[in-house]
Amino acid sequence: MAASSASAPPGKSIMVKSPDEIKIMQEANQIVAEVLTMLTKIVEPGISTFELDREAEALCLSRNATPAFKGYRGFPGSLCVSINEEVVHGIPSHKRKLKKGDIISVDFGTLFNGYYGDSAITIGVGRIDSTKHKLLKVTEESLLKAIDKVVIGNRISDISAAVQNHVENQGFSIVRQFVGHGIGTSLHEGPEIPNFVQGESSPRLLEGMVLAIEPMVNVGTHKVKVLRDGWTVITNDRKPSAHFEHSVAVTADGPLVLSSRVNF
Repeated sequence: MAASSASAPPGKSIMVKSPDEIKIMQEANQIVAEVLTMLTKIVEPGISTFELDREAEALCLSRNATPAFKGYRGFPGSLCVSINEEVVHGIPSHKRKLKKGDIISVDFGTLFNGYYGDSAITIGVGRIDSTKHKLLKVTEESLLKAIDKVVIGNRISDISAAVQNHVENQGFSIVRQFVGHGIGTSLHEGPEIPNFVQGESSPRLLEGMVLAIEPMVNVGTHKVKVLRDGWTVITNDRKPSAHFEHSVAVTADGPLVLSSRVNF
């Protein structure tokens, strides 16, 4: 779940985790990975976003974890489901049914043994057009390029630059109002992880930091707005948006993608 760059306190503490803590966080994130993999298999035209929410929550609970987003600051669902021009934080609904050609971003979090997991993917519903296909490809690529920068001694701005350079070189734009974040015993910890380079100096990466890196990329303008439901974020020009996220630990051996889906 993305953090608001406008509301997140700049001085929020950056917490360094022990190897044992990272192991628990990997378990939490592997439950998230299993849920997201399951969703890729059931997304199809005609299914409602509420049904996706129910399936995600049921699988999470069966793994003795708690859905992290449900009730978080009043969010009503377990799953954030954002369709087409919806960027993040879409609310599950019986009325919202997927159509062929849609893209849907699914963002899920868990709380397991006191630690959080958080990851997101964007999925095409049936055959999607070439612009949406490129959008998904570029957004996921930008996340992978960002993860490559999760190296001890690098700065948060190295992650930001990796995303921004790749996305803008491909003709898309970066959402600036919402950012990635640290994660651990809280869903949103320091540091903020913008997907664009800011002027001020950014924190250096230390062994044991865990980062939720989440590019949010738009076909058109970078500008977004929040709907009257207080949650759903859409692009100002109503053009499509994509969202990919992994929780990544900084280790002496390089980046460890805690939410990797390779096991499912």
